[in-house]
Amino acid sequence: MDKIKFNHTTPIQLRFNDFDALGHVNNSVYFSFYDLGKTSYFSEVMPEVSVSKEVGVVIANIQVSFLLPVYPGENVAVETAVVKIGNKSFKLLQQLIDVDTNEVKCICQTVMVCYDAKTKTSRPISDEWRKAMADFEGNQELRNVESNN
Repeated sequence: MDKIKFNHTTPIQLRFNDFDALGHVNNSVYFSFYDLGKTSYFSEVMPEVSVSKEVGVVIANIQVSFLLPVYPGENVAVETAVVKIGNKSFKLLQQLIDVDTNEVKCICQTVMVCYDAKTKTSRPISDEWRKAMADFEGNQELRNVESNN
């Protein structure tokens, strides 16, 4: 995987109930961490863009690789980047890192699809969303649909 520059980081507060009987964060909890990262990312990148019950995004595919366990007392954060934008979908790369050591604990790749709940169909990504993500990532190639499909 090419080295990705992450422009967005979300600190994660570990909670008592995040840990399992083996004393590390349970694998199912990571998805909550990544959801926090997505929410924070879109709030920062597109604060003026309206995501409503009618139009929004849904997860079409998610792949997670667990690399190292997370233990109580570790200082962790989720880094998030949009790495590809297609016509109706975009790909997020996220990783959970130990902030103190920079160790990557877990990597998540998510394909998100723009969705119209009224028609129950996918819809093209708006130019406004495309521009906001490309500008935030500092990658104007993301604005070009043809090179991202």
